Amino acid sequence: MRAWVDGAVRDSVLVEIADGRFTSVTPDSEVDAFHRVPGETRILPGLTLPGLANCHSHAFHRALRGRTQRERGTFWTWRDHMYAVAATLTPDSYFELARATYREMAATGITSVGEFHYLHHQPDGTPYDDPNAMGHALVAAAAEAGIRISLLDTCYLSSGFGRPVEGAQVRYTDGDADRWAERVDAIDHAYVGAAIHSVRAVPREQIRTVVEATGTRPLHVHLSEQVAENDACLATYGVTPTQLLHDAGALGPTTSAVHATHLTGADITQLGETTTYACFCPTTERDLGDGIGPGRALQRAGARLTLGSDSHAVVDLFEEMRALEMDERLATKERGHWSAAELLDIGTSGRIAVGERADLVTIDTASPRTAGTGADEHTAVYAATAADVVHVVAGGQVAYTGADDEAIGRELADAIEKVHP
Repeated sequence: MRAWVDGAVRDSVLVEIADGRFTSVTPDSEVDAFHRVPGETRILPGLTLPGLANCHSHAFHRALRGRTQRERGTFWTWRDHMYAVAATLTPDSYFELARATYREMAATGITSVGEFHYLHHQPDGTPYDDPNAMGHALVAAAAEAGIRISLLDTCYLSSGFGRPVEGAQVRYTDGDADRWAERVDAIDHAYVGAAIHSVRAVPREQIRTVVEATGTRPLHVHLSEQVAENDACLATYGVTPTQLLHDAGALGPTTSAVHATHLTGADITQLGETTTYACFCPTTERDLGDGIGPGRALQRAGARLTLGSDSHAVVDLFEEMRALEMDERLATKERGHWSAAELLDIGTSGRIAVGERADLVTIDTASPRTAGTGADEHTAVYAATAADVVHVVAGGQVAYTGADDEAIGRELADAIEKVHP
């Protein structure tokens, strides 16, 4: 197969897979395929990449696609519709919707997802008999869809600075950070991280409790998505959201700041010096009118960038990769901020290398979008779309072929119909 190996496109790559990982990777081989030991050998025509990583997802938001642009659509009409869907979900219906959403992700080349999960309790706020029923539904959905999930269980305590939860938000809250931590400790899943929904949803005095309970696990937080959040944080605490998190010990190499759109120079320095990840979701940030984040400035300061599909207005990591460059061009009126190789590194979850997880995404290099573009990294970043994905392997198992599209579409339509009020 033609594949992205060690930072370059190589021809006639033979990979062998055992127990979900690559056991050998041989470019310029006589056999142009991947081989599972024991198992079949398969030829993969096209261009093969490492699996794509969707680092920020709210699975139930998939039910909003195409439905939130009432009249001209604002952030508030979008939020009202989101709350209405959130109020209808049960563990069973959430499982069905999430499984369909994760199957769509697999069909676009995503082999791992970070699920920012805050829909915890019954509609009136009462815990289920299994307090983690909704989280367990997400874990089971990802398993059936064939992709890995990091369940980022989210602490959500306030509707805004100093205000109690309201409406659908009663499903989100555990009352305080200690009770949140007790519930999370009971989740039976190997990959459980944590999240602070935002500095407006977790009071300053409870952020450190979340940080301490999280320990060395991944910690995610929505950060400075909107100017209004920054203004309210300054009015309440006298510091920016980034400074607030820094003072609470929440920044660091296992933390991801999601969006990180409206940052001061000092914010960028703090995120960089702590080697915090910045997870950009360009399509959602455009869809909600949030703005363009300082991606390159963050990278230069020392932060690491990742990508997410967030609200799933589209699920297309190829679009998100090139959006980093295209949006930066709009903001600066200059081209050439990121190389295609850098963007591939940001968008993928690992490498095609011995010992790495055996995740492979093959794109068609002869489609109407990709034909004649060189079948290299520039094809992947600047020409391909999710529609060009033809074959996906996750952990050594086939997670998607083009023959799955019709079934995935039916599953999505059925699941979404059930959850709309």
